[in-house]
Amino acid sequence: MAEDPQDWEIETQAVRGGLARTPYGEISEALFLTQSFAYESAEAADRRFSGEEPGFIYQRFGNPTTDIFERRLALIEGAEACRATASGMAAVQLSLMGLVRAGDHIVAGRALFGSCRWILSEWMPRFGVETTYVDATDLSAWKNAVRPNTRAFLIESPANPLLEVTDIAGVAQIAREAGAKLVVDNVFATPVFQKPLALGADVVVYSATKHIDGQGRVLGGAILGSAELITEAYKDMHRHTGPALSPFNAWVLLKGLETMDLRVRRQTETAATVADAVAAHAKARQVVYCGRDDHPQAAVIARQMSGGGNVIAFDLGSREAAWRFLDALEIVDISNNLGDAKSMATHPSTTTHRSMPEAEREAIGLTQGWVRMSVGLEGARDLVRDVTRALDRA
Repeated sequence: MAEDPQDWEIETQAVRGGLARTPYGEISEALFLTQSFAYESAEAADRRFSGEEPGFIYQRFGNPTTDIFERRLALIEGAEACRATASGMAAVQLSLMGLVRAGDHIVAGRALFGSCRWILSEWMPRFGVETTYVDATDLSAWKNAVRPNTRAFLIESPANPLLEVTDIAGVAQIAREAGAKLVVDNVFATPVFQKPLALGADVVVYSATKHIDGQGRVLGGAILGSAELITEAYKDMHRHTGPALSPFNAWVLLKGLETMDLRVRRQTETAATVADAVAAHAKARQVVYCGRDDHPQAAVIARQMSGGGNVIAFDLGSREAAWRFLDALEIVDISNNLGDAKSMATHPSTTTHRSMPEAEREAIGLTQGWVRMSVGLEGARDLVRDVTRALDRA
């Protein structure tokens, strides 16, 4: 009996899922650097374009290397279909634009990445789409925000940058009752630790730039969901607006998927150690980490996440203290990326969330003293020593 890849463990899926070898029998997936494809005849081209005959037409529509990446990630996520995009933000914009039209309404968690807030607050209104922001941890707030024209919900869980966790199943139920689709940005949890579709979400989005690549090389994004929804909401928009993932980036991301589970679990183990060290230091006023029992949404985390992830947030009281901490780091890089093999720390108020008005930052608790740290693959003792020494100087 043939093996069913859906029955494989995630480690096997990440290495062998979606594999399609050429007649040459290559072990590493083939990289197809081509913009277009040739047909045997004019009639064959007609059948290909009409959909009567399967096959590739144009790199913007699909590519064999990208197709392997999409099928592999869908298998890992437990989704029927996936559309890869050129970046994580391309995935977020496409995931929302495919669900709404002029006159529609979106409800979103208040704690979002700065560029996501820009799309909702600045871009969507140009097309007649309004957004209501709510406290994502309050289910009654989601219910109260629903309007007759609400078509989409958007949450990050855990959220950027203070790791707020939303009850995905609870929000999914409210969305279903409202006739809206729930989009979940799962980048911080990764498919290793959280499966939003299994919790009732309709769409999952990723910045593949983060843990999926995990080694600081390329940009990429992905949208996952049911085959019907991916086709109806996103197929034509993806084809005609052009946010396609390059085949080279798809190939790099395939290599990243092979080690994602190993990397994320090791980073999480180290992050727990670093978080405890920060929490024990007198300079840290507050530490938020999804693997700690004192996380504000620890009960929700226990229900829907199987690991704490590699991102930590901590408050040092002022911008000056946060900057002194960052400037004192010798191993950890100052960088706004996350999910990388190299540990990175950033000051969200002046980087990733700089474009948010101060009042909105304060509404999510993001004051000037907060630092967000993405823990990499360095030795735990080295990172603890580096962070502790920097905290001493904060």
